[in-house]
Amino acid sequence: MRSRRPRPPEGDQPAREVRPKTPEEQRDALLAYAFRALGGRALTETELRGKLERRSDNPELIGEVLKRVQELGYQADEQVARVEGNRRGVGGFRVRQTLKRRGVAEDLIQDTLEARDPDEERAGAIALLERRWPSLSRKRDPKASAYAFLARRGFGGDAIWPAIRELSERALEDEDGAAEVDGEVDAEEE
Repeated sequence: MRSRRPRPPEGDQPAREVRPKTPEEQRDALLAYAFRALGGRALTETELRGKLERRSDNPELIGEVLKRVQELGYQADEQVARVEGNRRGVGGFRVRQTLKRRGVAEDLIQDTLEARDPDEERAGAIALLERRWPSLSRKRDPKASAYAFLARRGFGGDAIWPAIRELSERALEDEDGAAEVDGEVDAEEE
């Protein structure tokens, strides 16, 4: 822990004058804050505007800073939507919900969802379910548990049901194959 230096009594220090920042200094400080905020993760215009509004009361200054970071290519809702649309392990409903919550325009959300390949979404649901199937298959109703799991991840019924059918059929084939192997071993022992 760092030790703190004792402060001299208030009467002993001369009062420091705080000069107000010039408009250029305010802009530069807000621009630096915007870059730091964007350095953490990609933000939508709405998210960045909210952060800037907590730092400044000047809407013109906020608009100027937003315009500048967009001109420089550091902030674009299209980039955020594309990254969110390409996320693996989530379905279209989750993508829509996330983009809407983050303040992306409805037409951009629609474009992002239309760019998603339904076959890739089904394949993603199958891959996700394959990893979870061993634990889900031990539940009382594995299909209902699998459906609920994928629905929470934002997949629609058109991706969920084919994935459940495929993995259920594989599980039955594996059980049949194991039973046949057991039967052959028993016959050899006799």
